[in-house]
Amino acid sequence: MSSLSYTFRGLIVPVLAPFTERLTVNTPIIPMYAKYLADSGIKGVLVNGTTGEGMSLSVPERKQIAESWASAVRTTKQHLMIQVGGAPLPDVIDLAKHAEEIEADSILCLPELYFKPANVNQLINYLRIVGEAAPRTPLLYYHFPARSSVNLHMGKLLETVGTQVPSFVGIKFTSTNLEEGSHALRADNRRFVVFQGSNEILSAGCAVGMDSCIPSSTNVFPENVQQIIAAGTRGEGSRAREAQEKLNKALTVISKYGNWSAALKSAMSLMTPINPGPTRPPNARLTQEDIRSMRQELRALGYSVNK
Repeated sequence: MSSLSYTFRGLIVPVLAPFTERLTVNTPIIPMYAKYLADSGIKGVLVNGTTGEGMSLSVPERKQIAESWASAVRTTKQHLMIQVGGAPLPDVIDLAKHAEEIEADSILCLPELYFKPANVNQLINYLRIVGEAAPRTPLLYYHFPARSSVNLHMGKLLETVGTQVPSFVGIKFTSTNLEEGSHALRADNRRFVVFQGSNEILSAGCAVGMDSCIPSSTNVFPENVQQIIAAGTRGEGSRAREAQEKLNKALTVISKYGNWSAALKSAMSLMTPINPGPTRPPNARLTQEDIRSMRQELRALGYSVNK
C-alpha cells in the first residue's frame, strides 16, 4: 500500500496561466481567480498543467505561479495539485521538491517526453525518481497520450506499480478510451484515484464509475460541469447527458477559433470576471475578429457575455 493517504475526490480545475499583454506572469490576478472558482463551488485547482501552459514557462516562472496559488488557497481552502513534468528530469526533480516545500496537496507528473518510456516498468522507474524528490506528497501520473505520445495502458500501470513508488496514489486520465479508464478504475481493488480529464465525455465517464475529474472547461462553465458530475454520480443518466450536450455545444464554438488554451482564455475573458490574458508562443493568440465572432456565437447559444 501507499504510505500516504489521499482522500480528495471530486472536481479539480486545471487553471490557466495568467499573463499580461507583454506575456509576463500576472500573479496579482491569482487571488481573484481562486476566489472566483471558490465562489463557484470549486474545491480544487491544478497548476502548471496543459491548460496552464506549464511547458511554456521557465522553471522560476512555474515556481512563481505555484507559490502564488499556494498563498491564495490558504484563504480559499482549495486542494492544490501542481504539475511538475514536461521538463528535463533535473528540473522535474527540482519542481517536485519545490511543490513539497510549499505544501502542495498533491503532485501530478507527465512522463519523460523525449526519452519516452517504452513500457510500464520504465514509466514506474521514472515515477519512482520523481516520488523520491517529494516523498511526503501524494503523486499522480498524467496520462495524456494525444499530447505526450506515451500511450501505455493505464490499467496495466495500476496493476503493476504495487508499492514500488510509495507516494503514488493515482492518475489523471485524459483519454477517450473509457474501456481502458474503467480498467484503471478497478485496478488493484480500486486502490487508486482516477481523475477523468476529457471535457466532452464527462457524463460517459460518470456512467463507468469515474466520480472525480479535472476538466479544463470548468474555468468558464463551472455550473454546467458540476451539473454533469452531480447528475452522473447520482445515476441520473439522461440529466447528465442533457447537461453534457449543452456543454459540448459551447465547446464546439470555442474550440474552432484556435488552439485550446488560447480559445479557452478568450472565452474566459468574455464570460467570467477573470481575464487570464493571451497565450505564449508557440500557441497563437486569437484575433480580435475571432473574439468578436466567438462572442456572437456564445450569445446565440443563450450565454451572458461581457461587453
